[in-house]
Amino acid sequence: MESFAAIDFETANQYRSSVCSVGVLIVVNGIITDRFYKLIKPNPNFYCRWATGCHGLNYWDTIKAETFPDVWKNISDKINELPFVAHNSSFDEGCLKAVHDFYEMPYPDYQFYCTYRAARKNLPDLPNHQLHTVSEYLGFKLENHHHALADAEACAFIATKIL
Repeated sequence: MESFAAIDFETANQYRSSVCSVGVLIVVNGIITDRFYKLIKPNPNFYCRWATGCHGLNYWDTIKAETFPDVWKNISDKINELPFVAHNSSFDEGCLKAVHDFYEMPYPDYQFYCTYRAARKNLPDLPNHQLHTVSEYLGFKLENHHHALADAEACAFIATKIL
């Protein structure tokens, strides 16, 4: 793939609508043209211990953050008609649909590609197909795993190699 938007969401709790951060990397003709990272006030607005343990964010980090509709206004213009790429796209696409539904926003027919499924198909001998494993195997050192922008960057790197 030459042009796409790599996206990663982190959630505050078990609800897909509880996005608390988003990272997006815009790639056009194989070149990164834009990066976007934003904290988001989640809905419902509570954090599970396991979520905070995973990404390090908590209630106090996002209490004054913008809500999803305000954040998405800034992202949707950058995406234009690019397809999305995500590692385990069913999660990120599910988050995007859930938060659009929560805020009663119309959901465009976004196209998603999955680097996780592509890695399972193209790199069957890896011990696992987690983001950090696949990206490192392909030559990208993921320094800050579960930071939405860092994960989007790793996903974009994988996409340029195997999609």
